[in-house]
Amino acid sequence: MIIVTSNRVTTLTELDTGIEVIDQQHRRIVDYINALEAANLAHDRQAVGDTLDELVDYTMSHFAFEESLQEEAGYAYCKPHKRVHELFVRRVGDYVERHRLGDEIGDELYKLLTTWLLNHIRRDDADYVGAVKATMVGIANERREKKEEGGWLKRFFRR
Repeated sequence: MIIVTSNRVTTLTELDTGIEVIDQQHRRIVDYINALEAANLAHDRQAVGDTLDELVDYTMSHFAFEESLQEEAGYAYCKPHKRVHELFVRRVGDYVERHRLGDEIGDELYKLLTTWLLNHIRRDDADYVGAVKATMVGIANERREKKEEGGWLKRFFRR
């Protein structure tokens, strides 16, 4: 999968954060963006609208998940990061409304989505990766220790 912006091809591996669940979600968002572009090229307004709705729904879920990871990690810039998400959602919401009113938004929206996504992952998301990874490693170690100790049930059931 690739993203093309301003005649530059970006592969998804260039956008990997190193947090597999986040990277998978980013790939899914790119799939939606690519499907939106295909619908635009086919001049299929219904497919554009359907894909745009799915993209918005999935992206909202992704943002909520990402923000919860940041909060759990105690990421210092969680609130500003959430604000960036909120502003983006509002901006895309304007495109959704324009599409529903009959405006041709295809090229403009594709440029926004690809440019914003690339910049957001490379800058904003890259900034929280260290904190979230450290928390995830800590949780994995804690779970492994609990499993080695017989799990959390061991404290209730003695042999």
